[in-house]
Amino acid sequence: MTNKARERANRLNAAKTIIRRAGSVALDYFGRYDTLDVQAKRTAQDLFSEADTHVERLIRTAIAEQFPCDGLVGEEYGRHEGSSTWQWVIDPIDGTSCFLYGLPTWCVVIALIEDGVPVLGLTYDACRDHLYWAALGEGAWRNDTPIRVHPRAVIADGLTAIGGSNAVYSAQLGGIIERLLAAGGSYMRNGSTALTLAHVAAGHYVGYFQPLLNSWDCVAGLLLVSEAGGVTNDFVAETGLYGRGDVFACAPQISQIMEKIVGRRAQA
Repeated sequence: MTNKARERANRLNAAKTIIRRAGSVALDYFGRYDTLDVQAKRTAQDLFSEADTHVERLIRTAIAEQFPCDGLVGEEYGRHEGSSTWQWVIDPIDGTSCFLYGLPTWCVVIALIEDGVPVLGLTYDACRDHLYWAALGEGAWRNDTPIRVHPRAVIADGLTAIGGSNAVYSAQLGGIIERLLAAGGSYMRNGSTALTLAHVAAGHYVGYFQPLLNSWDCVAGLLLVSEAGGVTNDFVAETGLYGRGDVFACAPQISQIMEKIVGRRAQA
């Protein structure tokens, strides 16, 4: 094993421990969701609570203690430059609105970037104790079981997830949903991009699209789908870690029709 491979393996093992611990803390908050102090960011739909900030601090502290030279970027506390070639990307609770209304469709997310390339992606569904994780070139897993995108389902008999919360994109999203339904598809949405991408990787959804997302929403999940045999866009190459852009992921057999429905190109 090379030094780089050993360093990546050490970070994967640490990330699995950290994300489960963070998920346990988040689950405790979820048990009393209706008592939390809630605030809005850009809009009344863009919410956060003490749970988000506490969980992100926990993750950041654990990473900094074990890998003090690594960089960090997270939804709640922004960017910390490191001196190594590694950078962690954190979403303490993806699906915060669902979380704050007592719906179990939320998760904790950690990704790792090495020299600008996503190499690890972890999504922890704490409500079900499902840890979805992927390592570049090594496949995708739910806990200890390998997962794959659905091998046969198409638009007409599969479930396709479309996300969106910004009113600026209402006409665009309306057109996408109209074309999806006209193709015989079924429109789904669970409120968490990271969990939806994990479900595409596991073959539950056949595809997913959402515009205008951040890296912490999607980098881990896109790696999961890619390592599970799916087709995705390259968010980091298109948008970078600090911009906002589209997220596209699907099983390969629907990639052409999915691209037409959402109006964009993807790559295998």
